Amino acid sequence: MSTNLNNHHGRLFIISAPSGTGKTTLSQMLLKNVPDMIFSISHTTRNIRDGEQDGVDYFFIEKELFQQKIKENVWAEWAKVHGNYYGTSMEFIDKKLEAGIDVLLDIDVQGAKQIVKKYPDCITIFIMPPSMDELKTRLILRGTDSREVIEKRLNNAEQEIAQKNFYKYCVVNDNIQIAADELINIVVNKKIK
Repeated sequence: MSTNLNNHHGRLFIISAPSGTGKTTLSQMLLKNVPDMIFSISHTTRNIRDGEQDGVDYFFIEKELFQQKIKENVWAEWAKVHGNYYGTSMEFIDKKLEAGIDVLLDIDVQGAKQIVKKYPDCITIFIMPPSMDELKTRLILRGTDSREVIEKRLNNAEQEIAQKNFYKYCVVNDNIQIAADELINIVVNKKIK
């Protein structure tokens, strides 16, 4: 029998943001500062990359098995991206929540909408850039994408930002430490309620 020192059912937190807003860094800062919270590990049908570990970075499964699990309705959310399937297991989420562990999901707006249908009590947080100009500057300075990819990311960002009102909380990342503190405050206040 596991002991839940917090004596509470875990909470489910969703963070969504356009590419280049600092979501990954903010998520890492959140996980370092909030006890009893884990990052959800998704399932995927894509090939494992060098340096990745099954069960750590993703759960790697065969396409046929993923499709079977779609029919069995085991995914809290799933999507097909560039020919590969990605999904979040309800069983994974439920086991962690029942053990009193808070779960952090980093998913896009469409995935968030799927999760909210199945977990209406989840806490949704959208990370915003201070401006589209600043977002463009950040994407350029990252130096990882071509001009065409940056334009696509900016177009996607506009579409995602247009749906920010779907989220209960919105954090503007103009300063990474201030945004992290705001994010941590949201999570800590929700954990004690």
